[in-house]
Amino acid sequence: MRKICWVAGCALLAGVLPQSASAASPQTVGQPPDSRLIFQTSQAWSPRTNINADTVMVYGIDDTTAARIRSWREHGYRVAVMTGVAWGRYAPYLRGDFDGKQHWDETQQEASGKLILHSGRDVPYISPSISYGRYLAQGVEAALDAGAEAIYLEEPEFWARAGWSDSFKNSWQSYYHQPWQPPDSSADAQYRASKLKYYLYRRALKQVFDSVRRYGVKHHRVIPCYVATHSLINYAQWAIVSPESSLLGVGADGYIAQVWTGTSRVPNVYDGVRKERTFETAFLEYGALQNIARSSGKRIWYLNDPIEDNPNLSWVDYRSHWESTLTASLLQPVVARYEVLPWPERIFGPNGRHMAETPSASDPKPAKIPIPHAYETELQTVFHALGQMRQPAEAVHWESAGTEGIGVLVSDTLMFERAAPDPSDPNLGQFYGLALPLLMHGMPVEPVQIESTYSRSAPGFLRRYKMLLLTYDGQKPPSPAFDTALAAWVRAGGALVMLDDDKDPYNQATDWWNSDGRHYATPRDALFETLGLNPAATGLHGVGKGLVLFEPQSPAALTYSPQGAATVLGYVRAAAEAIHLPIKETDTLILRRGPFVIAAGLDREPGDPAGDGARPKMVRGDLIDLFDPDLKESSAVAVTPGTRAVLLDVSYFKSSTPRVLAAAARVMDEHATARSLSFEAEGIDQTQAVVRILAPSAPRSVTLDGKPLDPGEIQQAGRTLLLRFDNTAAPEKIQVLF
Repeated sequence: MRKICWVAGCALLAGVLPQSASAASPQTVGQPPDSRLIFQTSQAWSPRTNINADTVMVYGIDDTTAARIRSWREHGYRVAVMTGVAWGRYAPYLRGDFDGKQHWDETQQEASGKLILHSGRDVPYISPSISYGRYLAQGVEAALDAGAEAIYLEEPEFWARAGWSDSFKNSWQSYYHQPWQPPDSSADAQYRASKLKYYLYRRALKQVFDSVRRYGVKHHRVIPCYVATHSLINYAQWAIVSPESSLLGVGADGYIAQVWTGTSRVPNVYDGVRKERTFETAFLEYGALQNIARSSGKRIWYLNDPIEDNPNLSWVDYRSHWESTLTASLLQPVVARYEVLPWPERIFGPNGRHMAETPSASDPKPAKIPIPHAYETELQTVFHALGQMRQPAEAVHWESAGTEGIGVLVSDTLMFERAAPDPSDPNLGQFYGLALPLLMHGMPVEPVQIESTYSRSAPGFLRRYKMLLLTYDGQKPPSPAFDTALAAWVRAGGALVMLDDDKDPYNQATDWWNSDGRHYATPRDALFETLGLNPAATGLHGVGKGLVLFEPQSPAALTYSPQGAATVLGYVRAAAEAIHLPIKETDTLILRRGPFVIAAGLDREPGDPAGDGARPKMVRGDLIDLFDPDLKESSAVAVTPGTRAVLLDVSYFKSSTPRVLAAAARVMDEHATARSLSFEAEGIDQTQAVVRILAPSAPRSVTLDGKPLDPGEIQQAGRTLLLRFDNTAAPEKIQVLF
């Protein structure tokens, strides 16, 4: 949840921008360019926020938008606009400036009457009406007039605890043609309230998407629209309802997967132990959004945030958790687009965050400092490496991983059972109880979106999976089409492992399995009929060429047992053996992406046996550590529990021609011969650039803008040469002669 709301940057949809906005002409004609690296900011360009990504998302729409767009474009950036959906500085709309009517009643409201505010009375979370959708659309058109080449709409969020505002009550009447019911009055009322919340934001976003399409036709432009959203896993855990997977069906061209340490460090329970599992949670969160985008082939960017919204942490804490989330994102090999950071001004800016350098329980008032220089350098090295993560398919493979092709089925309805009177497990054990036992044993399990299984845009969506795990504890199938698709997959040879004790109160919520002539007691009964099984058929049963293993247990309840993971793994092994699927377990996930090696050592709880024994897994090669600000080089790296590593293997490059291998700067205009290398480098002003070069021999000379580089900033080691110099926000010319 992006809690930072920068002055003048929080989506002030004031209606019409000043006439000068038209001076910035957009460049998007025909198909939009592929921006691999993006970032968001509420500020104009400055030397200290010169991030050197492809595209900047200027945040917010107000009378400064055109000038901010112009400042970035003048420095060579493609420019998009990002604006909030559920919240923003929307006082002009709320007080009636937009259409002559006040809209304060659209503030999301709890049963007690408490208003749900993002940052003050004038910045509430909105229960969106049709007029609100028109207001958003008008603001987005103003951004396009100002020169935006693409639109990113952020965080359509409706809190599960909301549902008492007059606007929501009116929407209920219009949607259900029945009087409003308090959402906490029954499981059925809560489920129906969540379905309505889901619909309202879906409708609002469709209004904006449709408006942008019409604008594009009128101006002969192709203007993509993207949605920046948390994962389904996080929204469910934080008790928020959002349209999530359905947005592709109403016009979204893709997503930003907003996963960062603020979402991924939320504790979960495994074998009875509740604690933060940042890497594992991030791996599953990124996987969930990747799975949605894969069903349509639409673009997706993975967000990585070097800090987080909580200002009471230390730089060491920020850094270690960022390394965990970043490693998790890079272990998703089908994604190679990244939002490298949000809000560079709070990290690198002159008024950026000051924090204690290290955690300290003994010092109540530790000295606070701006971002350490070493972290600045590490971040820039990684930013530029991210731009090279797209590698040929034949160059991407797991070096260490457990059994692949296993997924856990999840539906957007996971968000529908999170509030009174019968909220599902507070630690989301219905999901983690199935997913963590596999991931903790090295299997790169995927959350598999139920809504995609029967989507017309994703034929054959389930073919890649050999085994799927499912529960209706805490979620429900949104359509009988899922039963048909899943049964066909099983009959074709898939193994379905289903755990469900049938005690979920939401089994009685009004939906397709118990209405319109259907009278199933639970949605599982309907699924088993489609599979040709008796609902009481526990154990292992063949279905066509595949099988179903059903046990009447709650995955959420199993998370609180010290033997819960072992129980789930026992069912997985039994089903795998029946379809002749070898089950491999490991303590490490190691993925090679061309020259890059991504490695993580999986944590184990006490008493949880290691899959590969006690010895660490070794990664070997000529390895450069991209998490090291000095780009340390070694021949081997040990991967042990807790290891997070992003490495570059110089051995991948067979040619001896000089080239830049890694750099804490943007490298441009690179030219090489057998005996020379020249390039330009540009970075964040007042940071240190560190560059490691593939070198055929020791250098005869190294110059920076025509002047000799200090010999103390040049180090030759093996096949590589290390250079250090000060970054500037303007290109510097480096020339090396060998």
